[in-house]
Amino acid sequence: MGRGKTAGEVSEGMLLDLGIGIITLPLPLGMGSVNCYLLRAGDGYVLIDTGPPKAWDVLGRELHSLGCKPGSLNLTILTHGDFDHTGNAASIRNTFGGTLAMHPADARMAEIGDMFAGRKRANFILRALVPRLIGFGTSERFIPDVLLEDGASLSEYGLKARVISIPGHSEGSIGILTVDGHFFCGDMFENRKKPAVNSLIDDRDAADRSAEKLAALKIGMVYPGHGTAFSMDELSERPTQGGP
Repeated sequence: MGRGKTAGEVSEGMLLDLGIGIITLPLPLGMGSVNCYLLRAGDGYVLIDTGPPKAWDVLGRELHSLGCKPGSLNLTILTHGDFDHTGNAASIRNTFGGTLAMHPADARMAEIGDMFAGRKRANFILRALVPRLIGFGTSERFIPDVLLEDGASLSEYGLKARVISIPGHSEGSIGILTVDGHFFCGDMFENRKKPAVNSLIDDRDAADRSAEKLAALKIGMVYPGHGTAFSMDELSERPTQGGP
């Protein structure tokens, strides 16, 4: 897992200047942290990823501090089905409202509470331990309202951006690319010691194709699920085979 700001620290200046707020939430047992991103979208907001369930109180508090109140959240996007990204999705919908969206290939993970569903390299020990460690139980399961495919526009939610399908970490991994070149990549990339393709890759060939696809796009800054934002020009490593 990557390192970022301290738990719950929000970059309010970024929200004011660029319409991007960063909320960094802790993972259990010293596993690091995970980023959620709040984007200004017209008169409302779009949230990218929701963190683990045990960080719900921090997430809710920081959303309020950034001006996102119940009724003002247009859309919540899950970049993939891992529990440290989808853990508060059901609570977000129940508390703040708005639409829940993710790629159809990862939707079953959220529906049945198994983040290894559909993965090629499911580790059965992790399959048993992860729900207990992160806290994804029956109440955290959900069915997304909208299934996002490659190229889908988010303009109807007030965000000038589109969905980019980037399988590799999981089959249903997606990124969000804004018109001004900000790319929210989920777990395609990470920035721990330096920007790199995520060390946990389920399908190396798919990840290679995704990396090539992204290299052809006009991407400026990259906002990863783990670690701090970086310029696309800083990325130099290729994917390596691993497991989720």
